Amino acid sequence: MKNDHAIRERWSGFTVLELLVVVAIVGTLLALLLPAVMAARESSRCVQCKSNLREISLAVQDHHDANKRLPAAWTSPSDNTSGYGWAVALLPYLEDAALYRNINLSSPVTASQNDLARNTDLPIMRCPSDIADPSFELLPEPVGGHHRAAKTAAGSNDQAPLVRLPIANYVGVYGTLEADETFPAPMGDGPIVFGHTVRFSDLQRGQSHTILVGERTTAMVPSTWFGVHFHGEDAACRLVGSAMTTPNCETCDECEFGSRHSGGSNFVWGDGHVSLLMNDIAPHDYRALAQRRMP
Repeated sequence: MKNDHAIRERWSGFTVLELLVVVAIVGTLLALLLPAVMAARESSRCVQCKSNLREISLAVQDHHDANKRLPAAWTSPSDNTSGYGWAVALLPYLEDAALYRNINLSSPVTASQNDLARNTDLPIMRCPSDIADPSFELLPEPVGGHHRAAKTAAGSNDQAPLVRLPIANYVGVYGTLEADETFPAPMGDGPIVFGHTVRFSDLQRGQSHTILVGERTTAMVPSTWFGVHFHGEDAACRLVGSAMTTPNCETCDECEFGSRHSGGSNFVWGDGHVSLLMNDIAPHDYRALAQRRMP
C-alpha cells in the first residue's frame, strides 16, 4: 500500500494554480512577441515595396534615355474612349517585353485582343503591405460626379461594370490637380501627365527634388497599371495621383497618395532614389515636390 501511495504522489499533475500561472506567462510572452513579429513582417514588406519602386525607377530612367521623355500618364487609341497607363510604356524595361507585345495599343482597353494583359497581375506593381484582390471592376461614373460626397448623395453605383482591371499600388505623379476633375482631363502640372512632353530637363527644382511615382492603397481607390475606360468612375485617377494635402491624410481625396506603411508613403524621385515622404510634411512643400515648374 505504501508503494501504491508513493506512485500516485510521484505521478500527480499540476495544480489549477500552477496551470493558471503557466497560462499567464505564455500569454505575456505572446503579447510581447506578437507586436515584434508583426513589426518585423511589415519591415520586410516595406523593404520589398521599396525594391519594387527601385525597379520602376530604373525603368523610368531607361525609358527616358531611349525616348528622351518621361512616360505619358496615358496614351489613347483613336476613339479616345480609353487610355493605356504610363506603366504599359515601361514594360519593355521591366523585363516584360513579351507582355508589351501582346497589348494592342490601337484598340480600346476593353478589346478582346487585350484579354491577356487585362488578366495579368504584376507583382512589381503591388505593395505587399496592401493585401487586396488582384483585380477590380471599373464601374461607370455615377450621377453626381466623382467626389466621394457626390457618390454618397447619389447612392450606390449599381450599374454594370465596364471592365475588370488588374490592381496596382503605384501611380504616376500628375501634380497638384485631379486628373479626373473634368473630361478631357486638365493639364497636369507634375511630371507624369497627358498631352504634354516632359523631360528631366523640365523639372525646374531638379530631379532630386521632384517625385515621379507614389503609392496608393486600394482602400482609397483601386488603381491599375494597365489602362482605363474613360466613362469609368474616377477613371483617370486609377492611373495617376495628385499631391494636394499630405500623404495618408484622413480627409484626402481618393486621387491622392497613401500607404499601409507607418509614418508615410514611398515615392520614386527624378534622380532615381526611393524614399518615404512623411505624413507630417508641410502641404506647401508636398505640393512643390509634385510640380515640374517653380512658381
